[in-house]
Amino acid sequence: MASHMDRLRRGPRRIRRTHRRGAADGSGAGDLRVAVIGLGRFGISLGTELMRRGWDVLGVDCDAALVQRLRDELTHAAAADCTDPEALAQLGVPEFPRAVVGIGDALEASILITSNLADAGVPRIWAKAVSRQHGRILERVGAHHVVLPEQDMGERVAHLVTGRMLDFIEFDDDYALAKTVAPASATGRPLGELKIRSTYGITVVGIKRAGEDFTYATAETVVRPGDIIIVTGRTQVVETFAEMV
Repeated sequence: MASHMDRLRRGPRRIRRTHRRGAADGSGAGDLRVAVIGLGRFGISLGTELMRRGWDVLGVDCDAALVQRLRDELTHAAAADCTDPEALAQLGVPEFPRAVVGIGDALEASILITSNLADAGVPRIWAKAVSRQHGRILERVGAHHVVLPEQDMGERVAHLVTGRMLDFIEFDDDYALAKTVAPASATGRPLGELKIRSTYGITVVGIKRAGEDFTYATAETVVRPGDIIIVTGRTQVVETFAEMV
């Protein structure tokens, strides 16, 4: 099987584009435009979710048969080898405010495409990585945001499996948000009196009790046993607090 570099040396492939029936031509789309390059499970899931939210999505993949199958799912679909900068230019990708490189396993292609997008001046580039080392390389060649879906999901599920947390999201700079059953130390008196922030280093930002919707937590909020709370703070502190009973 020819490598992406081999195809690049042979010159640009013929580009096939299909358009979803009734889709807007892009005029007036404003900033709600994104190019998703690589239509594997990640790229398809991302593209269809953005479509559901009203975005104008250009999906690109080197598999023409796959592109043909997705012609009614995305605003635009194109078959092209985006390791070739000329292919990106023909598709008008440099004019998009955002692009996502959804290729993970083909490391060479993912790095080349990310570099091409950066060279073309795309303002915001997201790239999928299969490892932190891969992610660091993508950042060096121009990715503004790196996504590690398998690793991030594995870490998230590990928190849910091993502890009392009902949900967990970790952000950059060692900061996390967790949904957990309130420990006894956070119940019975107003949060302001309990001094949760100064004592435990976390902030309770939301609360939900059975039969009610989530509401914002204030210093006057009294948490009851069995209530579900959303807390935020440094990752290790959040983990420790969520393990309390």
